[in-house]
Amino acid sequence: MNPTKTLHNLGQSLWLDNITRDLLNSGTLQRYIDEFSVTGLTSNPTIFDHAIKNSADYDSDIARRLSHARPAEDLFFELALTDLTRAADLLRPVFTRTNGVDGWVSLEVSPVLAHDTQHTIAAARSQPARRQVQPVHKNPRHQRRIARYRGRYLCRRPD
Repeated sequence: MNPTKTLHNLGQSLWLDNITRDLLNSGTLQRYIDEFSVTGLTSNPTIFDHAIKNSADYDSDIARRLSHARPAEDLFFELALTDLTRAADLLRPVFTRTNGVDGWVSLEVSPVLAHDTQHTIAAARSQPARRQVQPVHKNPRHQRRIARYRGRYLCRRPD
């Protein structure tokens, strides 16, 4: 048996700590969910920065979005949340099948804020507002607040 399936069968939730547009477009994330029992995904601004800088997969989306004047940080988060929403869509069956125990997608705040508590809290609170999401559930096991956006589940750290 596949070692990751063995871990999953023993009750371990396997999360991928990475996301790229290619991971989504190529079907690799879906394959990881199906074949390797990946049950969640987390990312952070550093991972997205690396994905955007090292791939042409984002170029057309960036060019199209640049036609609307906006701060670079807003553009960055639009791209990140687009990918995370797609990942959440792929993990939604896991969320449903496990009654919300698994099937989560999260976005951490910037590591630049690691030693700045007030700005970290402000950044965490602003993430759901970027997608106009509404909190719908708090899962005590994960201690993350879940937010629903058009039937998709995204999460952030508690206030």
